[in-house]
Amino acid sequence: MVQASIFYSGVVQGVGFRYTTQRIALGLSLCGWVRNLSDGRVEVLAEGPKEKIEQLIVELNEHFLQDIKNHQINYYSVTGKHYGFSVAPTY
Repeated sequence: MVQASIFYSGVVQGVGFRYTTQRIALGLSLCGWVRNLSDGRVEVLAEGPKEKIEQLIVELNEHFLQDIKNHQINYYSVTGKHYGFSVAPTY
């Protein structure tokens, strides 16, 4: 189990990115949240098995192939503070 902090850039706001991320993450039984950032990026925080987080990334990259310019991933230890997967307010 790991926690991943993922930052996506490109045309990732206003295209259904957050709700698609939530749907995929819930289908993979991941915990965490997704939110728009004021600089135009989207931040995803996901906790779960590393292979399921990698599957989330693959599915998002496939679904938003034309929209994602770049993504940056950092892995951390699981905090266990997150239950379910939500769309968080813009930060």
